[in-house]
Amino acid sequence: MNPMNNVVLFGATSAIATAVARELVDTGARLFCVARDGDALEALLADLRVRADDPEGNRILGARADLADIDGHAALWQQAQEALGEVDSVLLAWGTLPDQAACNASVDATLQAIHVNGTSAIALLGRIAPDFEARGRGVIAAIGSVAGDRGRQSNYAYGTAKGMLAIYLQGLRNRLFFSGVDVVTLKPGFVRTPMTEGLNRAGALWAEPETVARGIVRAMRRGRDVAYLPGKWWVIMTIIRLIPEYLFKRLKL
Repeated sequence: MNPMNNVVLFGATSAIATAVARELVDTGARLFCVARDGDALEALLADLRVRADDPEGNRILGARADLADIDGHAALWQQAQEALGEVDSVLLAWGTLPDQAACNASVDATLQAIHVNGTSAIALLGRIAPDFEARGRGVIAAIGSVAGDRGRQSNYAYGTAKGMLAIYLQGLRNRLFFSGVDVVTLKPGFVRTPMTEGLNRAGALWAEPETVARGIVRAMRRGRDVAYLPGKWWVIMTIIRLIPEYLFKRLKL
């Protein structure tokens, strides 16, 4: 079981990451939270400090940063380590849900969607991994998506980014296994968050951020390889992956 006492949350103000942070604060963890929106970050830090009874901000720390700016990753990761001391857990949790129609009409929009949701996370993982590898323990986790399991006409730019991230994490997991480091790929299904506003969010397939957050913390502690959240998505995506391509391409998904 991974202890998760000193945790860095990248993309901390996303609905899922915020719920994860609250789960961890209740266990006594120290947190370093990173987010792009400074006002939202300060509100989150204030909330967490109240929950942690930490008015001086000794346990709950943070920094504002645009994680799509890969040039700032090295300094940001150094800052997080200096703030917490030995970091034992990291969660990458930022992203956007692009408009596929806009991506269809614009190569630039497609590449931006893939960068924000895929290559920027891979760049940061490349900074983090060597330090965990040298230390020989800890857990690295990143939020992907069930959308990365198979390309669908409705969101394949997003799915491409998350599929690429999943393959990178798979290789990183293979590499770091021999150093005693767990690498966890998290694959949520449909979650009621600000990112999915405007979609029809009724039905049994939709989950609350708090439900997904509990699954994330559990998967990270146990060092799971891949965690579908909620677990029923493993069944759903197994069926979808087994549909032959000559049939799948005819579906409106």
